[in-house]
Amino acid sequence: MLKTVIISTLAASIVMASPLSKQAKENGLLAIPSNAKELRKLVDNPKNPMTPEKIELGKKLFFEPRISKSGLISCNTCHNLGMGGVDGVAAAIGHKWTANPHHLNSPTVYNAVFFDAQFWDGRDPDLEKQAQGPILAGPEMAASKEHVVGVVTSMPEYVQSFKTAYGKDVKIDYDTITATIGLFERTLVTPAPYDAFLNGDEKAMSKAEKEGLKTFIDKGCTSCHSGIALGGSMQVLGVTGKYRYADVGDFKGDANGLVKVPTLRNVTQTAPYFHNGAVITLKEAIVEMGRIQLGLEITDKEAASMETFFQALEGKKPQIIYPQLPNTTSTTPKPDVN
Repeated sequence: MLKTVIISTLAASIVMASPLSKQAKENGLLAIPSNAKELRKLVDNPKNPMTPEKIELGKKLFFEPRISKSGLISCNTCHNLGMGGVDGVAAAIGHKWTANPHHLNSPTVYNAVFFDAQFWDGRDPDLEKQAQGPILAGPEMAASKEHVVGVVTSMPEYVQSFKTAYGKDVKIDYDTITATIGLFERTLVTPAPYDAFLNGDEKAMSKAEKEGLKTFIDKGCTSCHSGIALGGSMQVLGVTGKYRYADVGDFKGDANGLVKVPTLRNVTQTAPYFHNGAVITLKEAIVEMGRIQLGLEITDKEAASMETFFQALEGKKPQIIYPQLPNTTSTTPKPDVN
């Protein structure tokens, strides 16, 4: 009797399974887990486990402009959490109003924890390592390690926060500071209606969004935009044609000519597009990708359908309350705008 019940239950679940959801998973599309414990396993750092104290401290440091040379630029300047995790300009703007010398666009920090690698050339493996680069880069925050450590350790509130988060014997050095920023960034995950659909809620996406998802799969877009991030791996840009704006900036990818695939999560909020921010609209981005990656002519109808699907990738952002930062003290390194 029990065996019959189990078989009947399995049969019913198979009948009710969505063919589109099954097709999506067969093409490498994965959902953000709905289970909090499963999600934590994916985003946590075993070498530096997340705690509320570390995350709150990392958030303050993410918004802290005084760790930049000028005292004006924070991580949030280019990765604005109120604007999809980006700055909305083609090339990132940094110290002394300097545009990125390679004309590189600021990628979103939302869901970056799911990327295989960080930066457009994929040179760093994780968010903790990535956090170290922009702070020291001349065209970005232009600081030195000594400046960053000096700023943080000059403020008793920060010192106490590090002791609370890591223990009284913590060494407040550059690696620990940037690792704490990276830990906060690991929490910037945005589950969307698309995830609910893949996790079994057939009503989470509209009919038009589902049609767009099918178009997206059938056209072969999942060959690059797959996994939980719908991107984040390293791929050749220009498989079947030369990128129309390849001459904007001098970026050529990594040593093998590979470029990190941007995530499509919240893509409706992260214009302009491509590594050099040369494409303004989603429609043009979709058509251009079809031409240079798949050798296809994407019709207006197909592009519009995929744009509709992208709306289902607009995720729920974690609530970020702008932190009150510690007071500057007499020993805090002075800002230098030169």
